[in-house]
Amino acid sequence: ILDIRQRGKHAMKYGYIRVSTVDQNEARQVESMIAQGIDRANIFIDKQSGKNFDRPEYKRLLSTIQAGDVLYLHSIDRLGRDYDGILENWAKITKEIKADIVVLDMPLLNTTIDNNNLTGKFIADLVLQILSYVAETERANIRKRQREGIECAKARGVYKGGKKKKIDTTLFANLRAKWNAGTITKKVFADSLGVSMPTLNKLLKAET
Repeated sequence: ILDIRQRGKHAMKYGYIRVSTVDQNEARQVESMIAQGIDRANIFIDKQSGKNFDRPEYKRLLSTIQAGDVLYLHSIDRLGRDYDGILENWAKITKEIKADIVVLDMPLLNTTIDNNNLTGKFIADLVLQILSYVAETERANIRKRQREGIECAKARGVYKGGKKKKIDTTLFANLRAKWNAGTITKKVFADSLGVSMPTLNKLLKAET
């Protein structure tokens, strides 16, 4: 029996929210989802970095959402930070699962617009491609400026290498308590602190 949502009836609305650390407040994003008529139980929230898509609530969302459903995002960077990953997951949701996506702060990223002739999907895909190009170009420009700055500093004899990251000791202590209690994973611990796993291991070892 064909699911009624796949026949275009009673499409479910879902919201996905991501904040970078466990200490950030997601209330503003939750309010924007509820204003769209999304049930609180259908809002998935991850509290970790957007550098990859290995997030528990995002994975649960993908296993829940079905064809004909609509996923709401407050902004595109809540889905992720890496545009290659965003493009891949956007295609997974809209083309493989065949659900729609609405990005609240960017009306053109709305695949439900004029859905009968695919105009909405075409425009949204085009905008995403442009955003991806701009983001990649900016990343390349930043790397170029960094290299040029380092070379200039070396030429002047004032380059001292990268600055050591300053760790917020209060945040570290709070995250460690949560990790010790088993409420967050070690990866979430590292991402929330803004360090790599090897760096976190060194910090933990230094305290033992």
